[in-house]
Order: sequence, then structure tokens, then C-alpha cells
Amino acid sequence: MAALKKYIIAGLLVWLPFAATVVIVKLLIDLLDKTILLLPPEWHPVALLGFSIPGFGIILALSILLLTGMLAANIFGRRFVEIWERILNKIPLVRSIYSSIKQISNTIFDPSGKSFRKVVMLQYPRKGLWSIGFLTNDNVGDEMSAVDDQLVAVFIPTTPNPTSGFIIMTRSDEITELGMSVEEGFKFIISMGVIIPDGPAHAELERNKVAQSLADS
Repeated sequence: MAALKKYIIAGLLVWLPFAATVVIVKLLIDLLDKTILLLPPEWHPVALLGFSIPGFGIILALSILLLTGMLAANIFGRRFVEIWERILNKIPLVRSIYSSIKQISNTIFDPSGKSFRKVVMLQYPRKGLWSIGFLTNDNVGDEMSAVDDQLVAVFIPTTPNPTSGFIIMTRSDEITELGMSVEEGFKFIISMGVIIPDGPAHAELERNKVAQSLADS
């Protein structure tokens, strides 16, 4: 019975990551493939060629992104985007949503920005308990100068869903920058601490595994 359980778990460890990867990739492909619905029905491959083309929506989505980027990078495209944003900013509800998402997007995807570039550790929610977070702002600004002129903003995600979390403002000397990439930080959070990036903690874990294997043998 113990051997049967061992083999079943070993099989799960092989197929579960593969199945999850397939499901996630399929969801992304299906989502991008729906871009074809933006075309008039008579322009669909089925109407033009008599058969569907798998992945045509993905090619169309990438083409739209490429074309939009090329237009937005020149002076005429920037002018059009400015006019478009002015129109959106005149719509009450849309204005607040669009401006917030645009500001967040510019902050995250700006190559010269510092947001979400550093993984840090701080004592939260109380002294003695350590949490991993991402530095989102290394200088909160004059708005918080009445409290402390050295405040930084840290996003502490929840596990295993890192899309939700808390914004903590603390002194810069109370955070410790970790020697791991943002991707490794997300892996650690999503895996609920199971996947430890390379470093002192990972080396210690590997030594403990070797010691335990020797003891079992």
C-alpha cells in the first residue's frame, strides 16, 4: 500500500505541473485568439478561405500591438494618443479608471523605473515575523513628510495569489533588499515558500536534504 501511494504521488509530480502549464497556456492562447472577433465576419478566414486558421487571432493580436506601438512612437501617433486621452479624461467614471491603470502601467513597464525591480524583506505584521515584498516607491514624497521624510512604499502580496496584498509605508532602514530577482520572488510567494531561490537559504536547505538522505540511508 505504501509503495502504491508512493507511485501515485510520483505520477502526480510528473503530470500536475505539465497539466497546469497546458491549461494556463491554452487559456492565454484562447484569449488572444478571440481577437479575430474584432474583424468583420466577412473578413474571417472561414469566410475568405473556407476554413479556419488556428492561431490567426494570436497573429492578429500581435500585429495590432506592433502597429499600435509603431504609431505611438512617432509624433503623429503621440498626437493622436493625446487627443484620445483628452476625450477619455472628460468622461467622469472612465477618467478615474483609465488614468489609474495608465499610471500603474507606465510605472511597471518603464525600463528606467524602480518599481517592482527589488525584492525586499521586512518585519510585518509584527516584530519577529518576516514578510517578502516588492519595493514600489523608494521615496513616497512630500505628502508623507509630516510623518517621516524617509518613507518607502512596499507591496506585500498574499500567497498563493500575488495579485492581492497590502501597501506598507515604512522607513527605508527597516527593509532589507534580497539577492533575488522579481521572478524568483513571485515563485517563492506562489509556491507558498516551497521554492527557495538560489542563495544562502537555498544552500542551507540543500545541505539539510543531503544530511537527511545520509541519515535515512
